[in-house]
Amino acid sequence: MSRLLLLLCWLMLGSLQVRADERIFYQPLNVDASLSQSQWRQVWQASAKQGATTLIVQWTAFGDSVFGQANGWLANSLREAQGQGLKLVLGLSMDPAFYQRIDPLDSAGLASYWQAQLGQSLAQQKKLRKDWKLPVSGWYLPLELDDTHFMALERREQLRRQLQGFARQLDAPLHISAFSTGKLAPQVNAHWLGELASSGIQVWWQDGAGSGRLPLVVRDSYTSALPCSVGIVHEAFRQVSPEGQAFRAEPAAPDARSSGCHPTAVFSLRYRPWGRVILDNQRKNQASDLQHR
Repeated sequence: MSRLLLLLCWLMLGSLQVRADERIFYQPLNVDASLSQSQWRQVWQASAKQGATTLIVQWTAFGDSVFGQANGWLANSLREAQGQGLKLVLGLSMDPAFYQRIDPLDSAGLASYWQAQLGQSLAQQKKLRKDWKLPVSGWYLPLELDDTHFMALERREQLRRQLQGFARQLDAPLHISAFSTGKLAPQVNAHWLGELASSGIQVWWQDGAGSGRLPLVVRDSYTSALPCSVGIVHEAFRQVSPEGQAFRAEPAAPDARSSGCHPTAVFSLRYRPWGRVILDNQRKNQASDLQHR
């Protein structure tokens, strides 16, 4: 009997993991361009085999790094992914100094900044539609929300109006993600994100397991407060870099506990076993750069 129960537990954990990996985030970096088309094909084949049905690409423009060339490595890689049956949610434009820029802004300044960033992302969306000619299931806005910069109700309401206006200009659903730092109470946070979701935006809440900002019991209180419409992103990494230093992380199994009624996704492909070639290539290139300095 005990062996049967153990087997059932393993099967349940496996099914939860497959469900989480149905949607998987991929964060493009310049070093990823050195991977061959054959390597990308193997990654996407393995992703589909692991149960992935949707790929969420975090951005196609990151500051001066523009990955949006029609015949560039990212577009060609994603054509391979689409060929393996993966639906694509394409990320738009990201300001690398996003958090540093919004720290000192008052509410009016923050609204103006967001409006400018949304304008850049809209221009990027139009460029991708015109040049890439890929079937797209959604658009992802890489400007992540947090309760530190949106503690004030006025700011949250202003943002909601801006995002609604932006979403109306798109030809596929808008996706955006958020994370919690403990500044808003779980119920208030849930109400905020639920309101965004009720306006037709797919909101993803990062579970914080990888960054470790909040204790498990606090994270669970945020999770349990969320309405079913808000998706949960399970972080498949553990951050090893100290606060304020360049981000470094190691692969780790995502939280396999049930997410109940919520849509789920995993961050990110780079840290999953079948995406390890991407992480290994990144580390190899970083080591080579250090040797040549």
